[in-house]
Amino acid sequence: MGLFDKIGQKFSSRKIVYMPINGKVITLSEIKDGVFSEGILGKGVGIIPEEGIVYAPFDGEVILIADTKHAIGLKSTQGVELIIHVGMDTVEMNGKGFSQQVKVGDSIKCGQQIMTFSLEEISKSGYASTTAVIVTNSDKFKTIEVLLEGDQEKKKELLSLS
Repeated sequence: MGLFDKIGQKFSSRKIVYMPINGKVITLSEIKDGVFSEGILGKGVGIIPEEGIVYAPFDGEVILIADTKHAIGLKSTQGVELIIHVGMDTVEMNGKGFSQQVKVGDSIKCGQQIMTFSLEEISKSGYASTTAVIVTNSDKFKTIEVLLEGDQEKKKELLSLS
């Protein structure tokens, strides 16, 4: 196997999670909820949303939607399992201000709008809008690298997994 074959192999084994929300990327440790900040559910990042739209971060399928509509579970065609949990303690809102444009079992395409939420409703209810983006099968990957920080837009490369 030549050098270029090895390089090609390295990049082909890389899996990418793209920005699912326009907003400010923060570290997990900055999320004010121990379940996320301590990495109990897996590795990932937090995003402070600029707007109330969630986009598919890769091609794959919807594997879970919380009854209270504040969280959505996805699985990429490359085997990355991800939860996007909008807001902290927003489970208490019982779905008010949240809406899905997909259902469990649906196929998704990267960049497709999959969920909307009201930043105003979250704020009015007294909760933080900080959104956790967590690789729930983190143990399946040798490395999970955060590629972005600060203000970012949807569909930029957020996480690299190998």
